[in-house]
Amino acid sequence: MNAFDRSAQGRNILPAYPAASLPGRFLALLGRWIERGRQRRALEALDDSQLRDIGLTPLEARQEAEKPFWRE
Repeated sequence: MNAFDRSAQGRNILPAYPAASLPGRFLALLGRWIERGRQRRALEALDDSQLRDIGLTPLEARQEAEKPFWRE
């Protein structure tokens, strides 16, 4: 047993995701990026009245829409 297997209190501290799930984690990340891009394109298409309805100014909407898909 090494330091990566157990904490000082003796509890297991295993990685949140086993190495075998790496492809699954990548696919989940890819899905989030695709959805984020879709949402930002939809935000760009809203008019001022619709933006007011959701509580955003045109400037705020433009700033969000201009972010790259990988940035939150």
